[in-house]
Amino acid sequence: MVTAAAAAAAAVTVSMSSGASASEVALPPVHGGFDYQIGGAYTPPEGVDIVSRDRGDSPADGLYNICYVNAFQVQPGERDQWPDDLLLRDGNGDLVIDTKWKEPLLDLRTGEKRERVADKVDGWIDGCAAKGFDAVEPDNYDSYERSKKLLTTAHAKAFMALLSEHAHAQGLAIAQKNTAELLPDREAAGLDFAVAEECGEYDECGEFAEAYDDRVVVVEYGDEGFAKACEGWGDRLSVVRRDEGVSPAGAEGYARETC
Repeated sequence: MVTAAAAAAAAVTVSMSSGASASEVALPPVHGGFDYQIGGAYTPPEGVDIVSRDRGDSPADGLYNICYVNAFQVQPGERDQWPDDLLLRDGNGDLVIDTKWKEPLLDLRTGEKRERVADKVDGWIDGCAAKGFDAVEPDNYDSYERSKKLLTTAHAKAFMALLSEHAHAQGLAIAQKNTAELLPDREAAGLDFAVAEECGEYDECGEFAEAYDDRVVVVEYGDEGFAKACEGWGDRLSVVRRDEGVSPAGAEGYARETC
């Protein structure tokens, strides 16, 4: 299903590397109002054109909907859903963990393991498409930075290319999540637009804007980064400030501002 917002957005033709026929995917509107709802869905505020929600939620009627999937790490509480050999372990046999979010990293070091991980994530992508989302946002593309040097950028790019091919085959656009250092490899990885967290804070918004022709949705969590993103890019990119927990409206800690 393509929403009204998706129909209004520019479509691009994506050629499938597998040799399948070309497919058109709708991209988010440039400088559309954005809300980041991956912590729980709620009625989008007035002026929102683009919303990102967790794969467990449903898309918002009439908007451009991005489906969040944690593709490179394991969500807390879901460890038992993964075969043990697909969880990355260090030389001592200990799980390699993203300590901030308490998420084990997935082992993407071989082609065979990447294919197996992709099979599971592809099932989530299929679910996003079946629900009517317009795009998918695979999180933790930069997990190699937390891998104790066991994963490389080459592993990340090869895995992302698998996800991109599958998403395009399902008629979904696919976003690059953060990871500015891999912007030069966006075409090889099959990526269509960007979801940039704290690009204002880290002075990266310009890099994302140039790479994706302003098709960038920006999430800031701090006052300084939000101010910088608005001042430099608020008239070009889709910028929102959220609380770090991306709490749903009405929940304790909820915060949302726009430029």
